Amino acid sequence: MRIIRTLLLTLALAIGVSACSVMRGQESMREYTSDAGITTAVKTSFAKDSTVAATSIGVETLDGIVQLSGFAKSQEEKSRAEMLAKQAKGVKTVRNNIIVRP
Repeated sequence: MRIIRTLLLTLALAIGVSACSVMRGQESMREYTSDAGITTAVKTSFAKDSTVAATSIGVETLDGIVQLSGFAKSQEEKSRAEMLAKQAKGVKTVRNNIIVRP
């Protein structure tokens, strides 16, 4: 009986750990790490650029596709954010959902 309890506990733990390692759908841990790196690179480039308000623009990445959201003060800021995102290593495409709000 004790062996069965130990096996069930081990199985439950293994399932729990494996479920946590893949956070978004069928994405592997390597893809998740790569997407996190892309997001970090884009946010860093926003922070270094004086024309982009890094705290007003959200960045999410899935399978190399970067989605920008939030608010910009001008069309120039929106376009600049998209250009910076496209320059980040590993970016396949950028979906720019930033809203211009003066």
